[in-house]
Amino acid sequence: FCNEKNLSAYVATCVGSVEEVTLRLANADRHKPNEIITLRRRFEILSLVGTLCSDGAHLHMSLADSEGKCVGGHLISARVFTTAEIVLNTHPNISFRRIYDDATGFDELQVINKAEKDYENFLFYGTTLTLIGSIAIVIAITGGRHLGWRK
Repeated sequence: FCNEKNLSAYVATCVGSVEEVTLRLANADRHKPNEIITLRRRFEILSLVGTLCSDGAHLHMSLADSEGKCVGGHLISARVFTTAEIVLNTHPNISFRRIYDDATGFDELQVINKAEKDYENFLFYGTTLTLIGSIAIVIAITGGRHLGWRK
């Protein structure tokens, strides 16, 4: 979607459920990859956060099972059970890129201020990104459809 529309977006909110999910768990570094798990049962989506751009997506998902036990991690893929109502926001003056960082060994998010053409690390902006003039994109995905993003 972001490639087709040439835009960058971030997840504002998401509700729904999945019946299969593949997550990459925490604690990786450049020399030791994370454990990847695939869970095949129904979960409620508690949260979905992250960024999407033409270079890929960086999304984290938190889920609860039928007993309220939670699991979460870096979202690799998921198959929707009933629905996934995903609200994406964009900003007309900001775009994202992922640039390889030799210090971490990972592609790291860079924020581009289109008005000034300056590249700044996303962490510099933190929660100060303004939502004034943002565009909300709502995606409703019905059961059985597959969500998948690049690692």
